[in-house]
Amino acid sequence: MFNKMQWTKDDIPDLSGKTIVITGANSGIGYETARICAEHGAHTILACRDENRGLKAIEKIRAQNVPGKTENMLLDLGSLTSIKTFSTKLLNQFEHLDGLINNAGIMLTPYQLTEDGFESQFGINHLGHFALTGLLMPTLLKTPKSRIVNVSSGAHSMGTMDFDNLIFGGKEKYTSIGAYCRSKLANLLFTKGLHHRLEIAKTGITATAAHPGWSNTRAFRQDRSLIQALLFAQPANKGALSILRALVDPMAQGGDYFGPEGKGGKRGYPIKLETSKSAQDPKIADQLWTISEQLVGITYAYK
Repeated sequence: MFNKMQWTKDDIPDLSGKTIVITGANSGIGYETARICAEHGAHTILACRDENRGLKAIEKIRAQNVPGKTENMLLDLGSLTSIKTFSTKLLNQFEHLDGLINNAGIMLTPYQLTEDGFESQFGINHLGHFALTGLLMPTLLKTPKSRIVNVSSGAHSMGTMDFDNLIFGGKEKYTSIGAYCRSKLANLLFTKGLHHRLEIAKTGITATAAHPGWSNTRAFRQDRSLIQALLFAQPANKGALSILRALVDPMAQGGDYFGPEGKGGKRGYPIKLETSKSAQDPKIADQLWTISEQLVGITYAYK
């Protein structure tokens, strides 16, 4: 049964010989995803903005005597320069990349711009990963059955795309929730556009998406408006299961979206879910793709 209930880490196959990159892996969902991948034998690369936190995360994972190798690599998704430096280093160091998990993100932050002048939530949560994925495409293409997982949120259903005003007209008109929901919608539109292009090019790469539900992470604890939600939140290691299923389930197809099976997708074991209608709109997905390429200055190549 494809939508198997109680899909757990025991359903993850042996990942020995696999190389997996996880952005934002020093804490929360990203850390748990990295830990479980290493636990199953993968060479796991923690791509983190804070080098010290990344190293501490690796120390914690290694202390559990996992069989997989772990490695910390500096990556700031709010800087195209950092993304290009990271990608060049990875392409030179690794001949194959089996999994790219675009997990890192910021949530409900005050108005600010990235180094390159993008509204920060849209810039980091979407554009940074869009640029990273495009730059790592050569190695993904060389790896049979490689997979890309974009981490979204149930909040995507409240998001709207306004291509004429991606920075919200400045601080005065900015809302943190509006920017966050837009960035999470962009994650799914990116997945749709990427799957479409990978399929046409017959690359063999699978692009999926996932959301972890309400999980007890640092992002939740730092925002007072979400404190009450922690009463119903599940542990980060259970939230990570949706991402891991999107990464390894042999039945997953391009464009599939995984999340908790409970009411409202807040908690539970991961199953395949439906996205909002906006996230399925091919015209919006194509428009986002075009403007994303223009903004980051990167054109995807599939050969």
